[in-house]
Parts: sequence; C-alpha cells; structure tokens
Amino acid sequence: MAAPFAVSKRIEELSTEKPAKLLLKYSWPALVAMTLNSLYTVVDRAFIGHGCGVDATAGLTLAMPLMMLFGAFGVLVGAGHAAVLSIKLGAGDRVSCEKLLGQLVSFKLLLFLLLMPLVYLNLDTILLWCGAESLSLGAAEAARKYLKLVLFSNLFSHLAFGLSAMLRAEGGAIRSMNCMIVGFGLNLALDPILIFGCGMGIEGAAWATNIAMFLSFLWALGYYRRGESVIRLRIRRLGFYPKLAFRALGIGLSPFLQHLMSSVIAFSLQYAFVKWMPDEGARTARLASLGVFQSALILVFMPMLGAQQGIQPILGYNWGARNFGRVLQTLKTALAVTAVIAFFAFVIQVVPPFNTWMASIFITAKRADVVAIAANDLQISNSMIWCIFANVVATTYFQSIGKPAVAIFLSMLRQGLCLLPVIWILPYFMEDKALAIWLSMPISDLVCNAVTLIPLFSHANFIRKLSQHVR
Repeated sequence: MAAPFAVSKRIEELSTEKPAKLLLKYSWPALVAMTLNSLYTVVDRAFIGHGCGVDATAGLTLAMPLMMLFGAFGVLVGAGHAAVLSIKLGAGDRVSCEKLLGQLVSFKLLLFLLLMPLVYLNLDTILLWCGAESLSLGAAEAARKYLKLVLFSNLFSHLAFGLSAMLRAEGGAIRSMNCMIVGFGLNLALDPILIFGCGMGIEGAAWATNIAMFLSFLWALGYYRRGESVIRLRIRRLGFYPKLAFRALGIGLSPFLQHLMSSVIAFSLQYAFVKWMPDEGARTARLASLGVFQSALILVFMPMLGAQQGIQPILGYNWGARNFGRVLQTLKTALAVTAVIAFFAFVIQVVPPFNTWMASIFITAKRADVVAIAANDLQISNSMIWCIFANVVATTYFQSIGKPAVAIFLSMLRQGLCLLPVIWILPYFMEDKALAIWLSMPISDLVCNAVTLIPLFSHANFIRKLSQHVR
C-alpha cells in the first residue's frame, strides 16, 4: 500500500509552515528556474546579436511567434496538470496523482507528433505569413535555418518543462530548479563554442539549445525513474484519463490562451512594423528592436512568472485542504512580492542608462543607431509595466484554485481585449507610426490593471468570509 502523503515533509509543510516563509522557500527556486528557462532565448539572442549581426537578430524575432505557439501548447498540458496535481495532493489522492503524471507525458508525445510535421512541412509558408518577404534576405534565411533545427528539440524541451512543473507542484522546488540549471548551464557553455569557435552562426545557437534541452529532459526523467519523487512515474500509468484530462486542460486553458495570445501579439507587432515602416532597412531595424523588447521582457517577466510558479502549489494545496485562511495570507504575500518584481522590471527597461545597457546586450556596438532605437522603444513600451502585478497574481490565483473561467478572462484581458485592438487601430490616427505601435502597451497595461482589481478584491472578500466560517 502506498504511504500517505502526510509522511512527506515536503507535503506536510504546505499546510503547516508559515505562508510567508513557505512562499519564499517555494518562489525563489521557481524564480531561478523560470529565469533560467527564459535565458535560453535571451542568451541565444545576445550571442547571435553580437556574432551574427542585426539581420540574424531580426530573423530570430521573425521566428518567435511560431516558437511561442509551440510553447503555448506545452503550457496547456504542463500548467494544468501541475495545478490539478497540487489539488489532488491536498486531497490525498495518490492514484490520481500518478495518472496525472503519466497523462502529462502522453500528451507531450501526442502534441509533438501532431504539430512538428505539420509546421516543418509548411515552414516557408508560415515565414511568409510573418512578413519574411518584406525583410532583408539575411533575416529571412536566419529564421529558416534556426527553426529547421530547433523544431526537433521541442519534444525534449516540453517534456523537461512539464516534468519540472510536476516536481514543483509536489514540493520539489529545488529539484525543479536544478532541472533548469542543467539545461541553461550547458546552453550557456555551448553557444559561444558553436557560434564563434566553430563558426556555425545561428545554426550553432540552435544546436546548443537542442543539446541542452535533451540533457535537461534526461535529468528530470532520471529523477522520476529513480523513485526519489513523491509521485512515481509508472509505465502502466501512461495514457489518457478523460475526467482528469478534462479538468487539467480546463485549468491549463488559461495560461495556454495567454501564451497563444502572446504569439498573436508578437505576430501583430511584426506585421505592424512591416506594414508601417517605409523601407526594408527601417523594417529590419525595427524588427531587431522588437527582438530586444521581447528579450528584455522575457528577462524581467519570467522572474515574475517564476514567483507565480512558487505560489501555485501553496494555493492549490491549501484550497484543496480547505485552509482558506492560509490561501488569503498567501494571496496577500504574492501581491507584495510580484509588485516588487514589476517595479524592478520598470526600472531596468525605462530608466536611463539601464534601458541603453539592456539594448546593447542584444545589438552589436557597431550598430549604435539600432541600439538607440531599441533603448527608446523600451522606454515607451514599458512605461506602465509596474502596474501589471495584480493581473499576473490574479490569473495564477484563479488558475490554482480551479476557477479556469475567471483565469481565462484575466489572462486574455491584457493582451487580447486591450492590447491587440490598439496595435491594429492606433497607427491610423497618429503620424508617428512606430510611436503609435509602442504606445499600445502602456495603454493596455493601465486598463488591464484597473479591470483586474474588481474580481480579485471580490474573491478576496469571499475567502475571508470562508476562513472565518471554517474557523
């Protein structure tokens, strides 16, 4: 007979440790893990920007909507299964937990087999949709070379990230972080060797990512197969379980739509610059600047999401265990922590000279004109990023307690309902088209934060009453 979850200190502390201390313990490894995860792309762009030039930077930006689309499907499975795992742990249902782990692996394999051949066979058409014909030949070719290689590593990257999320959900935050450290460390070491030392250029960056992702997956798989985890990965549990799948995908739908919308936003921004910039040189420079914006946003936003990953198992477990007072305490602490990270994101992207330093990470000093453009664009686009913390926490909160409808609305609010329409409409009403495109972001941040406060405060009052009733 399986031992009860209560014998595990990692599980027991979710209901006994002080929420603030527990949040710090869970958030910092998740924060490190998510930051390292984000640095795969950031490091690639930094080395490519200095080793391959502005055309290659623009080409990598051109490839991003497609890569983000693949990532969205990974999050659909990983985030949803991790959230349900936390709830099932709180309820003490070991069998369902093992089924969730087996089902996660099965879904990852299925998605890869369905999506990768479809995209690979239509890659040139997809790049044309993204605006490749309007950029320099070097930018379009760089995007094609990079994607043809990294598409094959998506299976291992998705399995690594999915297993890492399950480790974090069962209380193994440090082990989840170590999984990311293995991959990032190898990618960081291989990038300069393959790009500069072997003269492979952007293809070297792709191979560095492929090798790093494969070894990161092997590390996570080995941890589960050695039996060190609370939940065992058993071959007989591989498969699909309709009730568990429906609930996991329902919860995962919120972050999936958020990532999917990020892909749509990235495509829309590319299309806007291709449409409104006057010539090929201006379009390529603006796409390189967009690449700087995306890399900087990943660099500062992933720590924010990493904190949410640490929050999720605490919220999910205590909601499942009906410890509503601890849920409320965790929510308050999460808001404070995320607000600090959001303010930090504002400072390093908006305040001089940090914004110029940020741009220079990804653009070679030989192109000082593009560095100046990117630094100015960072200031405009992120001028209101400090206020988005409420939406980020609220989305995680409702996802963690099994309220996918509210989480979906909030995840779509900032990008789908606020940002997307402004990107497409505002340039028609302003003479400076580039300024109009970038202004869409602070406008959406401000509106989104104001709307998010309504359901967040309403549910906080609701769980406050619940905690008093249970007590």
